[in-house]
Amino acid sequence: MDQLAPGDLPLDITRFDIEEAAERIAPHIRRTPVAELEAGGLGVPGTLALKLEQLQHTGSFKPRGAFNRMLTADIDESGVLAASGGNFGLAVAYAAMRLGHRSEIFVPETSTPLKIERIRGYGADVHVVPGFYSDAYEACEERAYYTGAAFLHAYDQPAVVAGQGTLGRELAEQLPTLDTVIVAVGGAGLIGGIATWFADDVRVVGVEPSNAPTLHAALQANEPVDVEVSGVAADALGARKVGRIGFGVARRFVDQVVLVPDEAIVEARQALWDELRIAVEPGAAATVAALTSEGYVPRADERVALILCGGNADPADLA
Repeated sequence: MDQLAPGDLPLDITRFDIEEAAERIAPHIRRTPVAELEAGGLGVPGTLALKLEQLQHTGSFKPRGAFNRMLTADIDESGVLAASGGNFGLAVAYAAMRLGHRSEIFVPETSTPLKIERIRGYGADVHVVPGFYSDAYEACEERAYYTGAAFLHAYDQPAVVAGQGTLGRELAEQLPTLDTVIVAVGGAGLIGGIATWFADDVRVVGVEPSNAPTLHAALQANEPVDVEVSGVAADALGARKVGRIGFGVARRFVDQVVLVPDEAIVEARQALWDELRIAVEPGAAATVAALTSEGYVPRADERVALILCGGNADPADLA
């Protein structure tokens, strides 16, 4: 994307913030592996590598940001509050349990029962709210006003985005000759952190479901806008409006945003299982769908990393 234009504000996070976050959270997270595929793997051009972040604590990248926010916040006996489609709620509940804090999590009814029960399993008080993530967020904000608990935003707080950016830093160490990284987008916290780390050194491509084009719509409008969300990945990629931080980063450092239909996501998820025996949730399979649906076509000599950002789905439907 274009460089900083006149009137644009400086970015909310820097590589230095991500470096500090990486040191801070290192005792609490896993360094997840990378699987490098053979030429033509998954039937697409280029040399593919899969960043297996579904093996992170709680089954997604989200603990990176949750731990960084909690370790830099003032938290009293009121504990912490968060709204989540599921994965951030899991991360906050887990981090709170590890650090000895009380937690309350607001989730939309679109969250999977599997995620909701696992959040409760980490000791959180869970409130299920009718609607989508934005509805859970509004309920959580109201609760925070009355309790004084520390509020954690799933994708639009500097400490959270810097924590998510540690995934990009880690990937750069593992694949120093990387050309392109493809990242699924919900509220843009993950892509905001990753693109901040790589800046112009590596091409960063976002991918969203056609039924939840949050960042795509914001870039077209040149500002965050509300979109309607639905579909198979709505629990993970169903933010109605992109975060301000991620949007600012994307305008400068995200090369393009690809939209993929639900059918391609379902097929990509099945292909990961059939060919590699990797089980992920639909949102994580969106990065693979960007290639298998030819939304993004790499060069034959291009080194491409796909972020498999979460694995919190019932694998029973994978034949």
